[in-house]
Amino acid sequence: MAEAILDMQERLRQRIGRPSRVRSIAIRFTEDEARELEDVASAQGTTVREWAREFLLREARRDDADALFTELVATRMLMVNLFKPLITGKPVSPEWVTEVMAAVRKEKRKAAQEVRRQYSEENAGGR
Repeated sequence: MAEAILDMQERLRQRIGRPSRVRSIAIRFTEDEARELEDVASAQGTTVREWAREFLLREARRDDADALFTELVATRMLMVNLFKPLITGKPVSPEWVTEVMAAVRKEKRKAAQEVRRQYSEENAGGR
């Protein structure tokens, strides 16, 4: 019932200035998969159709350069974290290296976003 209400609200919402949506793509799911998608969409306050549309378009438009840039930033983070103790002559254990790698893996996306933001601010200021 909640799905029907959300669907009706979505249909009634007028999108001024956007092209009409005239094509559809059908995908079949198992009952469990469909429930999983419904739960995710509902948690985000939208319909499965709209959630899936946004997700698919976001993935299709994703730039592979973003992944490459993120990995480049991760490599820089790893090098900085590993070189510092080596330069200062501190011993580095295999466990510590594993911890650093896990931390880099966890923080690399946020760090890449921060680097992009810094470059955006620099470019905006230089105009």
